Amino acid sequence: MPFPPLQLTVQTPRQIVLDAADVRWVQAQLADGGGIGIWPGHAPLLAETVAGPLRYADDSGEHELLLRAGILRIVAQQVTIYTTGSASARELERPRDLRPGKHRLAAALSGQTGRQEHGATGLATESGDE
Repeated sequence: MPFPPLQLTVQTPRQIVLDAADVRWVQAQLADGGGIGIWPGHAPLLAETVAGPLRYADDSGEHELLLRAGILRIVAQQVTIYTTGSASARELERPRDLRPGKHRLAAALSGQTGRQEHGATGLATESGDE
């Protein structure tokens, strides 16, 4: 037996930006760098989104909204995006590799964080810590 269509809601602290019924699918970009496709019957999920396009399809066709970063919540057939608002095309021009924290992570993985191991114990301390 097929699942009923999705209900898609995009909500800011001030208003509901979108409340669409009979949605066939939803696509969003997640903070982990991947995209997600949501179809009827999707498992429950709570995830962080990045600024970018939110795409969905209903009986009238395919649609796209540019949104700021937010939280994606899926429960049963309800898909909700909590965001601070719409994003401009200019906001989305920022290269993904400049996202906050990415350079710190890359440095940590390459051993450039200022951490030093001491002697045979292998204990690590931050530079400047005595």
